[in-house]
Amino acid sequence: MIYRPPSEAYSLLVQITIGCSHNQCTFCSMFKDKIFRVRPIEEILEDIDTARTYYSHVERVFLCDGDALCLSADKLLMILGYIRKKFPECQRINVYGSPKDVLQKTPQELAALCDAGMEMIYIGAESGSDKVLSDVKKGATRKEIIEAVRRIETAGIKASVTFISGLAGKEGWRDHAIETGTMISEMKPSYAALLTLMTEPGAPLTEDVKSGRFKLLSAEEVLAETALLLEHVELDKPCVFRSNHASNYLSLRGNLPEDKEKMLTLLQKAMADTGMLKDERFRAL
Repeated sequence: MIYRPPSEAYSLLVQITIGCSHNQCTFCSMFKDKIFRVRPIEEILEDIDTARTYYSHVERVFLCDGDALCLSADKLLMILGYIRKKFPECQRINVYGSPKDVLQKTPQELAALCDAGMEMIYIGAESGSDKVLSDVKKGATRKEIIEAVRRIETAGIKASVTFISGLAGKEGWRDHAIETGTMISEMKPSYAALLTLMTEPGAPLTEDVKSGRFKLLSAEEVLAETALLLEHVELDKPCVFRSNHASNYLSLRGNLPEDKEKMLTLLQKAMADTGMLKDERFRAL
């Protein structure tokens, strides 16, 4: 199984790693059936050669799996250079990365990756709350995630940061919302997106839900959490904000800060009229 962001639907997928080097997040089942390894460079370059024989025009490339950015800068630069050589028409190369992957690279290395064609790094921040990050075994602190995103943006690469609504459950949703809103304000990403928590077999959090140790938010509570999050976002540079994933109860699209009030108004309207919300049957990851 290969995973990629929704926005990479039309990208050529090049598998750099197998699985996720961290693979401990309690809410995630994506890579639990894989043993992490880095593919040999020869295999990767051979895949790129093969793709060139199949596709006459490739404008977008996405490097898989969970955190292909864990490779050394030298290896990544070799891969990026080979992609640009084989696909000179390619306009962007994007990748999943963890905060740890970013912080292990120097500012100069990140800038070199930008110059070599890396346009965007997708980072799953999940929450701005250190308690939530610890509870879900994210493997990074609030401070580390903020620093990683700042380094990405300073290097000229766009950061697309994902958060998960409902990740703190009924007990901690207010702290999760407020701390996530202020985190977005501090890190200033190019893109910020909200998914809504869905539990799947294989994810440790699923067992906590079944046992009653973790209580999921209702659709209305998710909207209240989202509104509280947005109220605490204060930005002085543009940020594309999306909450239109298949898992979300209500689709939100806007640019911060200018569309903040418009999105808050829509949330208030949906909380008053629950008929606007997506039925559970149609939610998906």
